[in-house]
Order: sequence, then C-alpha cells, then structure tokens
Amino acid sequence: MKRSPFSGAFAAATLASLMLAGCGGGGTSTTDSSLTTHTDASWAWSLPVNFATPAVPADNPMSEEKFQLGRRLFYDTRLSGNGTQACASCHLQHLAFTDGKAVATGSTGELTARSAMPIANAAYHPTFNWANSGVTSLEQQMETPLFGTNPVELGINDANRAAVLQRFLGDADYTLRFTRAFPGEGSPVSFGNIIKAIATFERGMLSGDSKYDRYQRGQATLSASEERGRNLFFTEKAECFHCHGSFNFNDQLRHAGSRSVETPFHNTGLYNIDGLGGFPAPNRGLFEITGKADDMGAFRAPSLRNVAVTGPYMHDGSIATLEAVLDFYAAGGRHITAGPLSGDGRNNPYKSDLISRIDLDAQEKADLVAFLKTLTDESLLTSSRFADPFK
Repeated sequence: MKRSPFSGAFAAATLASLMLAGCGGGGTSTTDSSLTTHTDASWAWSLPVNFATPAVPADNPMSEEKFQLGRRLFYDTRLSGNGTQACASCHLQHLAFTDGKAVATGSTGELTARSAMPIANAAYHPTFNWANSGVTSLEQQMETPLFGTNPVELGINDANRAAVLQRFLGDADYTLRFTRAFPGEGSPVSFGNIIKAIATFERGMLSGDSKYDRYQRGQATLSASEERGRNLFFTEKAECFHCHGSFNFNDQLRHAGSRSVETPFHNTGLYNIDGLGGFPAPNRGLFEITGKADDMGAFRAPSLRNVAVTGPYMHDGSIATLEAVLDFYAAGGRHITAGPLSGDGRNNPYKSDLISRIDLDAQEKADLVAFLKTLTDESLLTSSRFADPFK
C-alpha cells in the first residue's frame, strides 16, 4: 500500500521517544523514575502494534482482580454522595468514554466548566485534565471527581464520606473483591484503594484497533478520500501532525521507557475577549494554575483517537462538528463578532506560532474529516471488557 514518507518517519520517531515538542506554550520537561512496568502474574498487556508499554506506579501495580474491581466501581452509582451518579455517567462507552455534551453535569446538577475528556489510552498521559500541569497520575486525577467542590461532580465530602464507604463495606461481594485485589491488607475497603482500582481500570483501557491501525498493519485499505486526508494530516499542508503526530495522536506522551517527557499546552486562538488575549474565566487554561500571562488560553492537545464520536469539541464544547473544527483551524483562530465572548482569536497575542491560516478547499477539508473518521476504534465502543458489569 502507498505510504507517504511522513508515516514511516513519524512511526520511527514515536517508537524512539514517544513524544513531540508540540505547539509550545506552557511546556515542561519532567523525569519520573518511580514509573516502570509494575504488574503482577495475573496481568498481561495486550498492546496494539507500535504502542509502548505503559508506565505503572510502583505503589499500584496492574492486576486483573484490581482491573475488574475498578471496572465495577467505575459504573457504580453508589460511589457518589447522593448515590445517583457514577464515573460512567459522564464517560459513556459508545461515545469513547465522553458524554456528548459541551460540559458535564455533576451529581448535584452543577455544570462543570469543561468537557468530559475521553479515557482510553490515558495510561500514556503525563498530565491530566484540560489544563493542569500539577496532576500527573490517574490516581491523583481521580481525587477531583470524587472530592472536588468547585464544581461538585461525584460529591463525596466530609459529611457523607463514611456513609459512602459503608455502602461498599456492607456489600459482601465487594469486600471479597477488595480482599482479592489488595491481598494482605487488613482493611482493604478504603477510598485509597477505590482510587487505585479505578485508576487500574482506566490505565488498562487501551484503544488501538481503528481502521487506520489496521491499515498500518496491512489489514485494511483506505479509500481515496481517506488516503488524501492522511497525506494532508501528516504534511505541512494541513500541519495537524505538529500537535497530533504521535501514535496516540497527541503530543504529551509518557511510557515505561521514558527518561524525559515534554508537556506542552497550546493557545489555539479560540478566544480574545478583551483584545489582549483574554479567555473567559474560569476557562483560561494553564493560566488558572500558574497565573503567567503566557499561559493564558493554553490547553492540552487531546488525542484524536475516536474523535468522530467525541464531539462537541474544544475544552468547552463550543465547536459542534469536525467540519467546524477544521474551519476554525484553517482560519487560524476564531473571530466572534457579537456577544460577551466577542473578539478576534486570530489576533490573540498568546496564540501558538503554528496556528495560522491554512489554505484548504472544500474537498481537502472533506478528505481530512474522512481520515479522522478512520481513527474510530469500534472495539473500544463495544467491548464487554470495558462495559457495565451490572448489565
């Protein structure tokens, strides 16, 4: 099958370092020697071709018992203060573990400020959430939906914490599962172990069996439009690969062999509400954490795997379709002409240098969308391994 020179070059690059410098802005380089390939005898990675072995914390090794416990907890509405919502309420399997909404709704009805992010291949993320360089593990990230108060998601707090835990302590099946997942512990049913189990389930959720992956393995053929879109994606014509050129189609990557990891965040010119580069609070990107002017509007580039089913798009769900996303990037930013968010994002002073006008005609945009649709992994969307065990 015909391949562009870029596909082989990028495959080699990702296998060698599994990271890209990306679009710049808010980037850091980190080293973490505590992350290796920690597993027990029950666990075997079933890695897609060209995927590196995920990094696993030493204090939370992979095991099948823990994975299956985490799966149950992920779908259990008892893991919320009022017993109405589970992790899966905002992360639906048929939508690649997003929720199809611009922003998510917590267990008390409070809206989050940002979209629910997809979970598959989160094992390779060095940072989590849309823009928080300080959250560097799945275990750490899990604390936010469990205990966060601004906004409330699962709504566990000091007043209901003991009652929530008692729901699992009083369930004989769960106590047995916790004992098996955390052998040798005197009191295995704990929030610490709940977090570890869910993180294990999420870390084991890999996606790498899309049509494009099968094409890479010589098991599928791209249509003429898909092939043209692939060539556009991986060349300077459309420039998508700068931020989405890795095997996971993003630019923040960490794996078991990583020695240093780049964590770029990007301002893409989505807003410019004051003419000085401003984004609407509380959605000002990495700036909300660092307070640095250069971090205004800087967000992590999400993976484009399964992107056809994860709309609406951008951190706030403000762009409805893939076609509109391409129009936005082709214009070099977004010009909002009326209302409280009006402003010309194309002229945002903090916008990445790689975001500039791209000359794409209607056919080229259609070809790019066709290629992006080849990144959908139907097995992820339907696999019983990741499905609701209570059904």
